[in-house]
Amino acid sequence: MNIQAMMKQAQNIQKEMMKAKNEIDNKLYKGTSSFVEVTVKGTKEIESVVINKEELDSYDIEMLQDLIVVALNDAMKQIDKETEEKLGKYTKGLPGLF
Repeated sequence: MNIQAMMKQAQNIQKEMMKAKNEIDNKLYKGTSSFVEVTVKGTKEIESVVINKEELDSYDIEMLQDLIVVALNDAMKQIDKETEEKLGKYTKGLPGLF
């Protein structure tokens, strides 16, 4: 394989990686925990937090805070999982690229 073919292949892989990363960045992920639902963009920016008011009265504020953390972590794990699934084939175990 000559150097030009390798460079072209590398450019194609880079385009595919950027396309996959763009898809992840623009997708919304919903994390849930009991009556708390959070929506997070693939860039890990929080879009919204929704709390079911009917169930709020039975919980105290500390419990609510814990549920928000659990819901956020759920959404973040979904982002990490999809990033690994879509981009892991390109990085082949190289840590810290995305």
